[in-house]
Amino acid sequence: MKAIALFSGGLDSTLAMKLIIDQGIDVLAVNISTGFGSTKDRFEHMQSMCDQVGAELKIIDIQSEFLQDVLFDPKHGYGKNFNPCIDCHAKMFAVAKRIMEAEGASFLVSGEVMGQRPMSQNKDALQTVLNESNCDGLLLRPMSAKMLAPTIAEIEGWVDREKLEGITGRSRDRQLELAKEIGLADFESPGGGCLLTDENFGKKMVDFIKHDKFEVKDIPVMKFGRHLRLSDGAKLVVGRNKEENGYLQEIDNDKFFHARTIGVPGPHALLSRDASESDKELATKIILSYTKADPLKTFSIAYDDVQLKGSAFETREEANKFNVL
Repeated sequence: MKAIALFSGGLDSTLAMKLIIDQGIDVLAVNISTGFGSTKDRFEHMQSMCDQVGAELKIIDIQSEFLQDVLFDPKHGYGKNFNPCIDCHAKMFAVAKRIMEAEGASFLVSGEVMGQRPMSQNKDALQTVLNESNCDGLLLRPMSAKMLAPTIAEIEGWVDREKLEGITGRSRDRQLELAKEIGLADFESPGGGCLLTDENFGKKMVDFIKHDKFEVKDIPVMKFGRHLRLSDGAKLVVGRNKEENGYLQEIDNDKFFHARTIGVPGPHALLSRDASESDKELATKIILSYTKADPLKTFSIAYDDVQLKGSAFETREEANKFNVL
């Protein structure tokens, strides 16, 4: 017997897999990436969680499919910000079902806890996701199973329902108790995880799609830096620290110039490749304003192979007024 688990790397999904593995069932942990997850590489953490409970890990990239089918026209709308949670979950379950069929597995597993997120994990929302993904009966939620209708795996006797949990609500007490019982180490504290649920990230997304078609290659651009919209409409992204500068330097997107300071330490930046000459001059002033450059002196910014000279604003507040947040 084999099951496919939708795996986020968090505590709930790890414990859900453990409850099934302890009943003698092989579990393939599938992390489905929309591109809007953590800004850091979490592979080592996810692999550690799987190793501790005895599951195999597989990463599935659905970024193109997610943008095309879900993000910009969700059937069930958005949450508080730019997050189409119900449609997103339905897409993930539909993808997991395809993997289940390809792997010869018998059912699906999710770490969802009823009531943990009032809007997307209430009983009606959980059922809506099953209906939309055509997974009703196939998806077992071990953490809240006793509070939900029995699934095929329970009815057929593949899984003993009495060995599953009946957790509801936002308290984490039972999860922490289970983690202690099995000796689970280095698990993550509960938190967001999806950038689309973040208010500021949502504002950046709204600003982007007002000016440009959003594509998969634009996702990394959105994750880092201070985002500014210049007078003639160009986008400028300025790194806020050494770590962000490093991420921005690695971005390969033909919509943007890479910009770096010359003669003075400064941030790495991206500027729209179709920026007007006026916006290029403005970008030069803004980038220099985030350095310690003397506003009375002239410095250069390299936009790929082209250099522009300019000076910083007298105050950083003059640069900040272009911030889209």
